[in-house]
Amino acid sequence: MTDFNETVAAPDAANWEPMIITVAPNGARRTKADHPALPMTPDELADTAAACSRAGAAMIHLHVRDDDGGHSLDVGRYRDAISAIRDKVGDDMIIQVTSEAVGIYSTDQQMAMVRELKPEAVSMAVREFVPDESANHEAARFFRWLDQNRVMAQYILYSADEVMRFADLRQRDIIPGDHVNVLYVLGRYQKRENSDPRDVLPFLNVAGADHCRWSICAFGPREGTAAVAAAALGGHVRVGFENNRWRFDGTLADDNSDLVKQAARAGNMINRPLATARDARMMMKGEV
Repeated sequence: MTDFNETVAAPDAANWEPMIITVAPNGARRTKADHPALPMTPDELADTAAACSRAGAAMIHLHVRDDDGGHSLDVGRYRDAISAIRDKVGDDMIIQVTSEAVGIYSTDQQMAMVRELKPEAVSMAVREFVPDESANHEAARFFRWLDQNRVMAQYILYSADEVMRFADLRQRDIIPGDHVNVLYVLGRYQKRENSDPRDVLPFLNVAGADHCRWSICAFGPREGTAAVAAAALGGHVRVGFENNRWRFDGTLADDNSDLVKQAARAGNMINRPLATARDARMMMKGEV
C-alpha cells in the first residue's frame, strides 16, 4: 500500500495559493433522468453558474446539448450558453468549454470548433489530440495557437503513464509553456468507476509532473473526499453532476451548488483560501 506521508509531502499552508473550484454541472451523457436539477438549456446553465459562483466556484466546465439532449460541439450553441451565463455572472466565472469527442467528433472537428469559438478557456484530453506520434505536428500547431491567442488550456490526463507522456510532449515543445494546467481524472478506467482519494498519488509521483498546476475530478460518492485530499496537497478541484451526484454523507445532492459548497468546506477546514475568478485567471495564465 502507498505510504501517503512518505511519497507526497503536503505544502506549507502559509504558501498555499487559493484553491480553484470548477463546477462541471452536466457533462456529455447525463440527463434529467439522472437528476432533475441537471442543467441542459442555456438558461438552466446560467442559473446553475450563478448559484455555483455564490457557493465558491471560480470556473464552470461547460457542455452544451443538441435538440435531443445529446452531446454537441456546435459553436452557435456554445455562444448561446456563454451569453446566457455572462448575463447572469458577468466576469465572476471563467467559462471553460469542453472539446470532448464522445466518439462523435474527429480531432479536426474539435480543433475547428475551438478556433471558431475562441473561448476564454478549453479542456482537452491529450489522448484525443495527440493519440500517437503522427499527430504531433498538427497538435503542436494547435497548442501554439491556443497560447498565442491567450486561450487558457487545461490538459486532461487519465493515468500516471499519460503524465509521463505529457512531460515528454512538453520537453519536445509540442505542448508549449513553462507552466501548464492539467486535470487528473481519478479512477475513470477502473472497473469500479468509483474514485478513491488515494488515486491521486500515482499522478503526483511521476517525474516531470512539476511545474503543472493540477486539478482533480473524481467519480462517485467519494468525489468530496478526493477534493479534501487535493486541497490538502495543494491541488485544485472539479466537482459536479458530470461525475457525481452525492454528498459526503451518501445523500443525494439537491443541485450542483451543494457539491461546490462541499468542496469549499474542504478548503475552509485547512484554512486554504478559495480563488476568485480573477485569481484563477491570473494563475491559469501564468501571471502569478
